[in-house]
Amino acid sequence: MKEGFNIIEKTTLPSDYQSLVDVENLVERVCQTLHIQEDAFGNILISVTEAVNNAICHGNGNDQSLYIEVAVAENSESFCFHVKDDGNGFDYNNLPDPTAPENILKENGRGIFLMKSLADEVEFNEKGNEVTIYFSK
Repeated sequence: MKEGFNIIEKTTLPSDYQSLVDVENLVERVCQTLHIQEDAFGNILISVTEAVNNAICHGNGNDQSLYIEVAVAENSESFCFHVKDDGNGFDYNNLPDPTAPENILKENGRGIFLMKSLADEVEFNEKGNEVTIYFSK
């Protein structure tokens, strides 16, 4: 997470798809608290749930003994969701293009593409087990 952002909420969730309900509630609560325009809500919800879904499935390998941390932070112009899993990370600079003809019909591989398309900025830590998704207020 960039400097100058103050954490306004933080939660730890089990690596269980039921946690996505808690994430949806968190996104809704944050958007209401920060008075985010309703038309931006869908983009935020999709981006954050994709990040948590990736953390559950790919990061923690569906291991329910592992956890996911989600933090929300803001500054005067922006806010972000920071998602961290307990996994080994991945090489986020070497992802297949989900829009390439050989990947179009694949059932997965679009989460990070969606996050990057819907958010203002997406950044990963060096290890690849943390992602921060930024949005303008």
